Amino acid sequence: VSEADRAGRKDLTNVKMVTIDSEDAKDLDDAVSVERDGENYVLGVHIADVTNYVQEKSALDREALERGTSVYLPGRVLPMLPEQLCNGVCSLRPNEDKFTLSALMEIDDAGRVVNERLARTITRSKARLVYDDVNALFAGSEQQLAAMETLKDTLRAMRTLAGKLRVRRQA
Repeated sequence: VSEADRAGRKDLTNVKMVTIDSEDAKDLDDAVSVERDGENYVLGVHIADVTNYVQEKSALDREALERGTSVYLPGRVLPMLPEQLCNGVCSLRPNEDKFTLSALMEIDDAGRVVNERLARTITRSKARLVYDDVNALFAGSEQQLAAMETLKDTLRAMRTLAGKLRVRRQA
């Protein structure tokens, strides 16, 4: 990401965000963040901005349209886009600045969205997490607690917010 490329994008590289995927995932295309803003939470969902690299009506765009989606088979993936894009330039690997599209939602303590906005952003994931490891952390694993020391407060805030959203949705 060059300085010229940053123009028109909101810099969120200092926000604590993570990807959470299966252990064998290679295309890390989304990250999440949760911060407190006074009494409210700010939930960020950050998606790799593939459109920055795949221009409309280009050969890549036509091929992706033809394929429609990536196909996941046992032990193999047939990607919609070239591997250099989906597993490289567009993959939200930790500690790398990436172009993203972010949905930023301010959510009150009752789980109501009180403000939202979409933004073209630059983000930097702080860690590549695996579902099983995050679940082990919440189950009380001392090993995972040590491994995720710098992220445990963020992950707990995510879990608390998820609980509030679940209660509101079920009500």
